[in-house]
Parts: sequence; structure tokens; C-alpha cells
Amino acid sequence: FLKDIVAFANTSGGKVVIGIDDEGVVVGIGEQNPFKLSDAISNMISDSCTPQIYTEITAETIEGKTLLEIEVFPGRNRPYYLKSLGKETSSYVRINGTSRPAGEFILKELELEGSSLSYDSMWEIGEAFDVDAVHALMKSMRQTAISNCKTEEERENVHELTIEKLEDFGILKKIEGKYVPTRAFTLLTNPKERHVKIQCALFKGKDRVDFIDKKEFRGPIQEQIEAAYQFILRHTNMGAVIDGLYRRDVYELPARSIREIIVNAVLHRSYLDPSSVQTSIFDDRVEIDSPGMLYAGLTVADAISGKSKCRNTAIAEAFQYMKIIEGWGTGLPRLFKVCKEMNLPTPKFEEFGDGIKATIYRANGANDANVTNDANVTNVTNVTNVTNVTNVTNVTNDANDANDANDANDATERLIALLRADERITQRQLVEKLGLSLRSVKRYMKELQDRGVVRRVGASRTGRWEVMVGR
Repeated sequence: FLKDIVAFANTSGGKVVIGIDDEGVVVGIGEQNPFKLSDAISNMISDSCTPQIYTEITAETIEGKTLLEIEVFPGRNRPYYLKSLGKETSSYVRINGTSRPAGEFILKELELEGSSLSYDSMWEIGEAFDVDAVHALMKSMRQTAISNCKTEEERENVHELTIEKLEDFGILKKIEGKYVPTRAFTLLTNPKERHVKIQCALFKGKDRVDFIDKKEFRGPIQEQIEAAYQFILRHTNMGAVIDGLYRRDVYELPARSIREIIVNAVLHRSYLDPSSVQTSIFDDRVEIDSPGMLYAGLTVADAISGKSKCRNTAIAEAFQYMKIIEGWGTGLPRLFKVCKEMNLPTPKFEEFGDGIKATIYRANGANDANVTNDANVTNVTNVTNVTNVTNVTNVTNDANDANDANDANDATERLIALLRADERITQRQLVEKLGLSLRSVKRYMKELQDRGVVRRVGASRTGRWEVMVGR
């Protein structure tokens, strides 16, 4: 029980429900006083876990029986662990719906998060300030920014970089009054770790068995992105459309969105993780894998809806200056929208192990795998029983009742993606994540149910949503 509490606090939060047995049957807490039991649980968490974990315990009555629901909020003072066992052995995290001890590099990331530090903004110990290398980077970044501009006016507005600006970005920093390079500087100029690369492969068929072509791209991370993107384009089919009097070549896959996903994989990856970014091309799909779990309590559903939390702030500043990224959190919503416009199967975005995978399906791709999320609800019959993991229930507090007129197709597509990510999501949570009014969400849900796209399974309070398309 405490292991799950710690794991939820160290990742994206979650809920523990007391009074449901291993078969999912509501058994309740029996004759126990729910208020006394709540106090006992609060005291146990407070006495056993450190730093302080914030929870909210509520009593609910279902089928005439009383349950206790313990909601654990994502913590900011990470890592959380059990006092009696110590930080190194009991800093648990959620991976694939289970609570596991954090490995060495995950624990380091949790410590950085808890200290509000960004790995890429830290001093690259052992490296000295090289004025020629700094000026070469500034020149290269400006040239990249100019080449990525779409208009002459944009190009004219690209300002010259200064050493002070690089310090502001976090690419340089001052130690005892002298400039030193940060890890972001090394990543943008000459990465030294062997795992800082993008591995690209074209496979025969639909399995990761027989290579047709493979390449590894090293060097500055911004150059790795372009090389990996060109590798995918070389192995992507092209067609043609007639636009008025002109013939226009088009790729079978959303090229711009694929580039954005590669950028996100490089920008948001964990550079403490000794794995590499990988792009894999199959007959029916393209997969882009990025090392590192979702950052700072972000969930899959949050990411799909457009929310973003940045692990590498200095690299993000550099990418934004170079116009490699346009905005925060726009890549995934745009991918889902463009795939629909191109009549492609719905893409997939998921956590797997301690990494992230984005899958874009070709027109012949069988999209039979739903978007899933970490299982963040645990049911226990009492505090000492073995836990039984079910499905995710995450709640955010930043509700927006947007009055803007949203495109109906885009809204329903995002709604379907959220239902796939969290089959027990509530309409109130959909309001928060979609930025729509409750009335609009109810209308879209009714339309989807009337069309047979989604259906409700089980009771209104304890049931779940089932998406009937793309299964």
C-alpha cells in the first residue's frame, strides 16, 4: 500500500480505493468507521513516508457499501520514499501500471526535479570556456534560425546572439565570476556520451527482425534531428495531387508532424538515461522511441491534449530561437488532427517501461492498439492486502471553460484519444483537458454514443468508456 502511495507521488499521481477485492467486486470497509480509518491512513502515510506526501481521502457509498478513496497528488519535493528503507531502495515509481523501485538514473532525475534543476543547465564539469567555440555556436544557431524562417520579415527579425543571451538561455553559466559551458552547450556542439545519438532503421515487414537499411546519427543534436528526418523521408512513399493546373508531390505520411515528433523525442528525452532515440520504419507504421518517462507528473492524456512540461529548459530555449520548435505542446494535437485529415489510422502515443513511444500508421497500417496510460488506480480490500491494479484515474485542477468555438472534428478526435488513454475519465475531467464547456462535452459524447463510436460499460459512477473504432 505504501509502495503505491510513494510511486504515485513520484510520478503522475493516482488513486487507491479501499473496499474493492481482487475481482473488482465492491465489498466495502465493513464495520470500520470511515473517519477513524481515514485518520489512521493519513497518520500511517505521514509517519512512514518522506518528504510529506499530499493526499485527499474521501468516503463514498457504492451499492450500499462504504469505500475509501485515497487520491495521491504528484509531488514537487521528489524523490519520495519510505523512511525505514531509505531513498536508494524505496523511491518507487509507476512503470507499466506497477510500482517499481527507481533505477539509478531515474532516481537522479527525481532528485533534480525535487531541487528544481534542469540537467542540461548544469555545468559541464571539466570543460573550459572556449570563446571561439562559443562564437561558432552563436553563428550556427543564427544561420539555422534564418534558414527556418518562412518570410523575409521573419528573417530580418532574427536578432544576433550574445554571450549574455546564451547565459540567459542556460547554455553558459557563471562560476565564481567566470563563464563555463553547460551540458546544453556540449549537446549543441559536440556531445561526448555514446548514447546521445539517433538510431534509424528500415525493417522488412512488420517486425523488428530483418534490416533493410540502418544508420546512426551523432554530432550536435539539432543536426541529428534533420538527419533522422531525412532518413524517414527517403523511405516514405510519395504520391501526387492535382492542385488547379499544377501537380503537387505529397508524402504518404504527415512529414511536418513526423519532424515535430523527432524534435520532441530529442528535446524531452532524459539525457541521464543511457539509451538512444530510435526511429523505426515498418511496412505498416513508423515508431519513434524516446528514453525517459513523462516529466514532472505529466500523463499521456495530458500530452495528447497539448500540455507540455519541459525537462531540458536550456535546449528548449535554443530550439525556440533556432525556430526548430514553434510552440509548447502543439506537436501531438497536430499529429492527431493531420492524420485524420489524411484518412490515416489514429496514431498512438504511450509510455512503455521507462520510455515514450509515438506510432504513426501508414494507410495500410492496422491500428488495433488503443492508446493506453499508466494504471493509476489501485484497489485494496484493506490496508494490508495485496494491491490489485486496475485503470487510470488522474484529476487536474486547472479547469478551463473556454468559450472559443472549437472545430467539432478536432474536438471529437481529441476526445476519443482521451477516452482511449483513460477509460474511466469523467466528463468534468474532459472539460478540463479539452478546454470546452460541460455542455459541449456532453453534446459531443452523446453524438459519439449515437454514432456507435463509444459506449458506456457498467454503472454511471463505476463504469468505463469503451472506444469502438480503431480497435
